[in-house]
Amino acid sequence: MDYTAPHNSPRTWFLTSSLSPLCIRLIRLLLAHGDHVVACLPPAEVEDDERSAEFRELINECKSDRKDRDGWKDRIRGIRCDGRAMGQCGAAIAEAVQVFGRIDILLCCKFEALIGTVEELSATPSTRNLARDQFETIFFSQVNFIKAALPQFRAQHTGHIIVLTSIGGHIGTPCMPMYTAATWALEGYCDSLAYEIAPFNIKVTIVQPNKEIQSLTNKIIFAPQLACYESAEASQVPTMREMLANVLNANPDTALDEAEEGGEEEVQQRYPQLPAAAYEKLVMETVHALTAIGGHENPPSRHIVGFEGAVAVKEKLKTVTEELEDFVEASLAVDIFESELKAEARQGKSNLGMESGMGGMSS
Repeated sequence: MDYTAPHNSPRTWFLTSSLSPLCIRLIRLLLAHGDHVVACLPPAEVEDDERSAEFRELINECKSDRKDRDGWKDRIRGIRCDGRAMGQCGAAIAEAVQVFGRIDILLCCKFEALIGTVEELSATPSTRNLARDQFETIFFSQVNFIKAALPQFRAQHTGHIIVLTSIGGHIGTPCMPMYTAATWALEGYCDSLAYEIAPFNIKVTIVQPNKEIQSLTNKIIFAPQLACYESAEASQVPTMREMLANVLNANPDTALDEAEEGGEEEVQQRYPQLPAAAYEKLVMETVHALTAIGGHENPPSRHIVGFEGAVAVKEKLKTVTEELEDFVEASLAVDIFESELKAEARQGKSNLGMESGMGGMSS
C-alpha cells in the first residue's frame, strides 16, 4: 500500500544546499517540528570557514545536552555533495533513503547572484565563464538532484519537489540577466515536469520570495563594470549592482576592493554578512512559507512570498495582458480561418475599449 505522510506528521526533507542563513533557520524549524533533514553541503561552501560557521553551530546544538534539542542529532544527516556532478546527487539520494527510509520533500535551494550587464558578462573569457557557471549553479545542479530523486518518488508513489527561486522568475532585472535566464529556465523545466509526474502523485511547487532574500543570503559575484554603463547609471535610480555593493561595503569584512587607478577591475565575490536580527527579519517569512507548503496534500504550483513581490508580479501580468489586447488584431491576422474564438477576441478588445472610455468620462 502506498503511504503518504499527513502534512503535520514528521516528514523527511532533502535540501540541495544547506549553508545559507535561510536554510539554517529552516532546518532548526524542521527539527523542532520532529522532521528528518538531509542537508547537502556544497564542497566549495563547506570549506569556507565563515560560510559554514553557522551550520557548525547548528550541529553543535544538535549534539548538546539541551532538552529542547533532544533527538536532533539523530534526525539530521549532512552529506558533502556537489550538485553539478550527477553521480554525487544519486549517491546522496541513496544515502538519504538508506538512513531515513524515504524522502518526502526535495527542496531545491542552491543559489548565487551574478551581477553584470549583458555586455559586461561578454567582455572577457573569464566573464563568459561566469555566465556559464551561473547556469550550472542555478539550473543544471538542481535538475541533477530532481532527476536523481524521481525514481525514489515514483517507487513511493508520492513526493513533493519545491523549487526556491525568486520573483526574478517573473520579472527581468537590470544587471542580472544570467541570473534571470537561469531562473526562468529552471521554472520552465519544472512547469513541464509537473505534468509528466502528476500521474505518480508527485507534486511540484515553485516558491518565489523577493530577489533580495536570495541575493543577501548567498554568494554575490560582481563582473567588472564597463565605463559606459557606469556613467549611464549615475543619473538614474540605484541599480542592483549599487544596492548590493552598498550592503557589502557597510561591513568592513565584506567591503569590495576598489580598482587601483589605471588598473583593471577584477571579478569579485562575497558572501554577505548581516546581523542575526537582520537575517531573522529578512528570511523568516519565506521559512514559514516553506514549512507550511512542504508536504501539503494539495500544494500550490506557485507561491509568491510577501506583499511587495505579489504586487510586482501582478503589475507585470497586467502589462502583459494590456499589450496582448493592444495587439490582438496583429495576433489574429495570421489565422487562416475565421472562427468564433477570433470573433470573441475582437469583441473582448472592443469591450475593454468601451470600459476604458466610460472610465475616462466618469473621471
